[in-house]
Amino acid sequence: MIAKMDEDKKETPVVNEKRKSVSKPVSPGKSPVDEKADSGSTVNDSLLNSQGEKNVTSPIKDIKNMLTLTRDTFGNLRRSKRLSLRRRNSKSNEEDRHLKAPSMEECVEEAEAEPVKQEPLSVMEINELIQQRQLLKAFQSIKYLEDEIVTEMDGKDSDDKPTEFSRKVKDVDLLYNSIANEIKSIVKNTLDHPSIEEKLLTLLVELIAEEEKAHGRAEGTESPEPHFLGMPRKWREVWKDSVKESAEGRVLQVPMTPEKDKDSWLAVHLGFLRKNVREDLLKIKHSVQKCYPEDYKVCDTYVECFHNAISSHLQGLLQRHLEFNELYALLDWVANMYRSEALLGCPCLQPEVKTENLPLLLPPATWEKLKNDYTDSLKEKIKCYFDNILKLEITEKWEKELQPEVVQNQYNSSLYFDIQTIIAEHMKTSGKISTRLGTAVLEICLVDLKEYIPRFVKVFLEWDKEKDFSLFLPYLAAYINSFHDLITGLQTNFAADTKELEKILADVTMNFRKCFLNKLEVKTQPLFKKILSKTWVSSDEILNSILSTTVQYSQDLNYLRQPTNKDFLRDVHRYLVREYIAQALKPRKKIKRSQRQKVSKKMKEEATVITETLSDLGSDSDELSLAISVIADIISEKKKEKIQAHLQSMRQRHRDLRNEHIVAILALRGFWRKTRENIIQHLGNLKEDAEIKTGEALFAEIETPTIVSCL
Repeated sequence: MIAKMDEDKKETPVVNEKRKSVSKPVSPGKSPVDEKADSGSTVNDSLLNSQGEKNVTSPIKDIKNMLTLTRDTFGNLRRSKRLSLRRRNSKSNEEDRHLKAPSMEECVEEAEAEPVKQEPLSVMEINELIQQRQLLKAFQSIKYLEDEIVTEMDGKDSDDKPTEFSRKVKDVDLLYNSIANEIKSIVKNTLDHPSIEEKLLTLLVELIAEEEKAHGRAEGTESPEPHFLGMPRKWREVWKDSVKESAEGRVLQVPMTPEKDKDSWLAVHLGFLRKNVREDLLKIKHSVQKCYPEDYKVCDTYVECFHNAISSHLQGLLQRHLEFNELYALLDWVANMYRSEALLGCPCLQPEVKTENLPLLLPPATWEKLKNDYTDSLKEKIKCYFDNILKLEITEKWEKELQPEVVQNQYNSSLYFDIQTIIAEHMKTSGKISTRLGTAVLEICLVDLKEYIPRFVKVFLEWDKEKDFSLFLPYLAAYINSFHDLITGLQTNFAADTKELEKILADVTMNFRKCFLNKLEVKTQPLFKKILSKTWVSSDEILNSILSTTVQYSQDLNYLRQPTNKDFLRDVHRYLVREYIAQALKPRKKIKRSQRQKVSKKMKEEATVITETLSDLGSDSDELSLAISVIADIISEKKKEKIQAHLQSMRQRHRDLRNEHIVAILALRGFWRKTRENIIQHLGNLKEDAEIKTGEALFAEIETPTIVSCL
């Protein structure tokens, strides 16, 4: 009996010991805490049988097993006690207490305290957790599967079933990739919603931290197998890549009006881009940033990614054919808008959004090409502007024959103002991008003006030739005034070097003067042909008609700016004197001796009238008429010495006076050929001055007569 009692005494601890030894670590699939929560007060224990096989039972059956175990234990203890009392009455109460069976509560507590082996979740169940975004729980389950596979690798169990092992490895890799895809989805969609899902982002941070902690020991090492089991999944890098993709997607979502629908499509698009990016950065600063630890550097990361996304987007836009306004919109956005208070420099984004370390939005080569494309397009734009000015002059003024406006006693044209306005506006806008670009605008305009002004004048003269423009002289005066004002404005307002333009304007003005004189010649030439005729000797009507026509035609010269007005009147004065002398020297009969005094007197009187008339118009070239008076003196002079003195004086005053002209003057006086030769020989042969300016010549344009007949 004692042996049996001793045997029974040893039996109970053996049962308990065995129950403890067969228990293993709990899988992350279905924990005892979860089971207890599901069944209320029911205790659900999963025990292993003696062969180590899994025996999963229902909660009711588990309770029955527990009760049976407890009842058997109490029965054995009672039998042991009776045997002990019969054989060993001398045993003390302390030994009885030692053999006393545990209570029901103690047995239940002991069963609950023991860890219970649970089945791991299947691949499908884990995938469902991922789809439900229970990512932490899914990660723990995947890690459990990964650890089991690593254990199999260490135990060489994988060699027995290579196909099954490869499948398990692939499952783990696919599940990890599924979580990575969810990370991408969460991050990429963060900014797409009006409000931020802060709990989801917090879960994301915890997930990445768990993964880094679980695989932290393998950081910096290489897996000996091609499966990378147990190696870091680098989900923080996945997060960064997702931020990059998010920024790229947000930039590409910015509305863009079709090019054909609106001229300013790119400016509108860039406006939306600025607005959307600023709103996203504000959301990142106020809502997204607080969901991440500081080491994520959330604002810096997002700003860098948006910066790179915008850079790529703009370079993509540059692959299109952009017009002038589009090129400028892009230049202005990059140079003035991007880092200004309108976007990255906005006070509401500070101090989180930093731009100091950001690279250039466009690579230097791309930026230079953009500016070059802009200047090339600007050349065409400026040319188009100037052409439009000319078209408006034709359609709004010439065709309608509108009298030019008089401002400060001068004919005025808006030509100079329009051109200066174009230059000023483009210098201002281009100068905002860079000083060099503003200077380039001025240079482009100056080059184009060198071609534009002569072209403008040519079109104007052709228009007059075709239409016989009644307002030719008023517009001629208005344009000369306007071109001079333009050069003055370029010098004053833009500090431009206008030397070449001044030469061009001088040539243009000379061309205008020739045209003016040609028109005057057409009107007066028939009258000049009557000089020194019998009608002319007895009447003043011929010169009066000439001067009347000249005065009437030259009135508009009073509205020319000075000194151009004087230059025109000097040409008029020279023309009248030159044409008067040319008609007097033409081959005709000699003046009779009886007529010489009368002709000489009349010529002097008319020289005075010409001088006075032109002086009234504003000419200051009184000396020109002296040539007529000297010729008149030679006609009436009897002494050869005085005639020679007059001729010598004329030669000194008019360096373009040739011997042929002297011969003609002496012939008009009535000298025969021999006398003429002697006088010329006495005067000596003077070489013609080849450097005489066009404005100073008087005799150079007078054709010398070849035949002189007797009157």
